[in-house]
Amino acid sequence: MVAVIHASSSLRNCLNYNEQKLKTGDARLLEAGYYPMDGAQMTFHQKLARLEKLTSLNQRTRVNSVHISLNFDPSEKLSDELLREIAAVYLEKIGFAGQPYLLYQHLDAGHPHIHLVTTNIKPDGKAINLNNLGKNQSSAARREIEIAYGLVRAEDSQQREMFTLKPVNVERALYGRVETKRAIGGLLNSVLKNYKFTSLNELNAVLQLYNVTADAGSEGSRIREHEGLVYRVLDEQGNKVGVPIRASDFFSKPTLKNIREKFGPNETARVAHKGRLRNAIDLALLRGGMDMEGFKNALKKEGIDVVLRQNADGVIYGITYIDHVKKMVFNGSDLGKAYSAKAILERCGQGGASEEKNKPGEAEKVGRRRVGEDGWRSVNSNQNFAGEGKNITGPGVLETLLEPGYQPEVMDWQLKRKKKKKKQRVRID
Repeated sequence: MVAVIHASSSLRNCLNYNEQKLKTGDARLLEAGYYPMDGAQMTFHQKLARLEKLTSLNQRTRVNSVHISLNFDPSEKLSDELLREIAAVYLEKIGFAGQPYLLYQHLDAGHPHIHLVTTNIKPDGKAINLNNLGKNQSSAARREIEIAYGLVRAEDSQQREMFTLKPVNVERALYGRVETKRAIGGLLNSVLKNYKFTSLNELNAVLQLYNVTADAGSEGSRIREHEGLVYRVLDEQGNKVGVPIRASDFFSKPTLKNIREKFGPNETARVAHKGRLRNAIDLALLRGGMDMEGFKNALKKEGIDVVLRQNADGVIYGITYIDHVKKMVFNGSDLGKAYSAKAILERCGQGGASEEKNKPGEAEKVGRRRVGEDGWRSVNSNQNFAGEGKNITGPGVLETLLEPGYQPEVMDWQLKRKKKKKKQRVRID
């Protein structure tokens, strides 16, 4: 079981998020705990009023809304009664015993999960301390519940890539704005929260695996001029279809400004994970004689997707690596010249790649080229990412690499440099 806690200052937004899914059939209300009426008989405002009555008792505490999701392994089939019991026990263990709450079961993901909406303001007006709630009380409660109910442990579940995303259903999204927004919203919530990227192109490398793109507009467009951002659904050929949805229309507000703010912290967070990616790439090419498709398939087994970028003439000019195990996204040049598109094609015995540019400037980061024009080559949108969380540096591998005098054949390309002839000076007497 994995617990995710969000604290905010808007009960209305938390409740509205779940109620909208209730209206569209993507959620069910399982229980209204410590409410005077049955949940099915109450209106939106009656549900909200019960919680707002408590928050009115404490005007000093700005963060007074708590939105929790409890996520279970796809293999687990949990009854409604068991979900109600687990939710009640969890709230009690994290210090929310007796607090009114609304329990929803969401049906729009590949794994069972429930959402809890409550407040941290108690009937006496005191606020429940939310500092380190997830790290301390929630982690302990999760482990106790896993043992008590025989649930799959979070650690084991994450090793098997529990939260496998599904490509957006293009045909369903074409029905209109509401369907398109719902289809894109769930994907954005997961990707923006979990993946570390440092440019809009890197974000799109992930989104396009699931038939979605973030579009900052073409040069001279109103969207680009006002630094706006819209999200679009893509068909199997990478064409934009359906109704564009403005970033500001989503609950999580994935605007260009907010996305840019992630670049700096994400850059720092990625540094420690470059080694895993370099090792995986080097080990995939260790034996030599591998073409690009074989290279991509080898990395996919380690939970890494390879996305190639090409221009209108079909020339590959860039490569992006998406590590689904560590949730990191890297342009090839960020890992070093040996991992750029040109170098990888040479190591795979293929030519035709232009020199990959250095780290793009801000103009590049906000989408200098539209993804639809570039295209992401060799991506099957119907395939979910693989990744068993394997230890790629298994027994014996490091010893081989560190052995004195070891020189893999795949590195020969680096040694083929023409020696410059020294100019001979002619002495004139």
